[in-house]
Order: sequence, then C-alpha cells, then structure tokens
Amino acid sequence: MKSEDVVSALGALANESRLAVFRLLVRRGLPGFTPGELTERIDIPAPTLSFHLKELQRAGLIASRREGRFLYYSANFTAMQELIGFLTEKCCSLAGDNTCTPAAAKRRRTNSMGTGT
Repeated sequence: MKSEDVVSALGALANESRLAVFRLLVRRGLPGFTPGELTERIDIPAPTLSFHLKELQRAGLIASRREGRFLYYSANFTAMQELIGFLTEKCCSLAGDNTCTPAAAKRRRTNSMGTGT
C-alpha cells in the first residue's frame, strides 16, 4: 500500500461518523448493509450518510454491490488488512522485540491461556 493511500484511508476514518459506519460494516462482514439499514442502525440522516459512504468508498475502505434494486455496502477487508499491515510493517524492528502486537490479540492470547482479564 502506498503512503498516499494510507493517508487517504486514515483521513476517511478520522471522522466519528465514518469510523462508526466502517466499524459496523466490518462487524457485518461480506453481506453488508443497505444505506437504509445503516441509517437506522447509526441514526445518521440519509444525505449525511451518503456523503460519508462516498468518502469511505473514495478511500477504498468500502465497496458497494447492487442486488436487484438494492445497493449494499460492505467493508473492503483487503484494503483494511493492507492498511493494518502498512501500519505494523517492521513494527519494533529497531527495538528487536515484539512489543507492538495489537492489544486485542495479546488479550485473546492471554485469555485463552487462562490468565489475564
């Protein structure tokens, strides 16, 4: 992923409403949601949601597909993984340790061993 793509993606996510939409689409997975379903779940007016969806799509973080007369939006998991990979690439490579393992992964690993919270 090129740094200008990373800047675009991070810029798109640097808005509370867009971040909420993106997180909801990530949780939903590939089936995605229609704009009407998103409006109901996030309580954003339709014109505002449309603007946020366009910004997320422009950044490559979401994709849309048409099924009959319905339009569905879903997270672009490849782009999300590339963004995470870019941010964590060579993480702590100068320190010689692995201290930048994502916190959620550390918690899951600790909990699966029967320790931690």
